[in-house]
Formats: sequence, structure tokens, C-alpha cells
Amino acid sequence: MEPYKKLSGNSGVESFEIGPDFIRVQFHGKPPYLYTDQSVGHENVEQMKHLARAGKGLSTFISQHPQVRDGYVR
Repeated sequence: MEPYKKLSGNSGVESFEIGPDFIRVQFHGKPPYLYTDQSVGHENVEQMKHLARAGKGLSTFISQHPQVRDGYVR
């Protein structure tokens, strides 16, 4: 897992892992959440990858999109 940069200051995201059709996100004090193309849609996964690499906005994106927020695989 790669550390999340937290450029906006305060984020619950600690780290992430990117694969060809998934992103795994680790929130502070929680087990990793797996989001896949199949579970939340390809466009959402690609947007999450972009935000993770940028180090800003990932937690907000997840919380503001119910399909993503509730669409993790495990």
C-alpha cells in the first residue's frame, strides 16, 4: 500500500493500492476497502485512482457518492 499524501490537511485515508481494475483504500483504524470496476463502475474507480495519486479529495469523493460509499467489495 502506498501512503496517501493528505494534501488537503485532514483526511481519513491512510494509504491506497491501485490495480488494473480496482483500488484498495485504507482508512485510519479500519481494514482496507476494495472498490472494483464491477462494484462501483469503471469511471468511479478511475476517478478514485486519480484522486489517490493526487493526494487530495479521495475521502470526500467516496463520502459524497453513495454508489461508491456503499459499493466496496470488502
